[in-house]
Amino acid sequence: VQLQASGGGLVQAGGSLRLSCAASEFTLDSYAIAWFRQAPGKEREGVSCISSVSSRIGVTWYEPSVKGRFTISRDNAKNAVTLQMNSLKPEDTAVYYCAADSICYSDPTSFGYWGQGTQVTVSS
Repeated sequence: VQLQASGGGLVQAGGSLRLSCAASEFTLDSYAIAWFRQAPGKEREGVSCISSVSSRIGVTWYEPSVKGRFTISRDNAKNAVTLQMNSLKPEDTAVYYCAADSICYSDPTSFGYWGQGTQVTVSS
């Protein structure tokens, strides 16, 4: 099971980026997909998560500091999960990772599958 995270880059404060987490060997619909981020010197923290389609729970979760600015959604045509990030702030700067497992765990160590990470840098 391999995940590919992409879409990171350098953007000014107030700008937007769209991250994508894609898979080529399995269907993402069957998994809960989460985005985590890790800034230098800090622990990895959860950003957002969307439950699997098969669970029929339809739950999405957001870290409070990104709620209202970030949106997680599925792109079934591309077998991907996207994270639309608007109104970016310098404190959003981090390496962003996507992860997959059966449910939206709050503990990143509970996720079994990870992408390679994509750098997001927000300048002030």
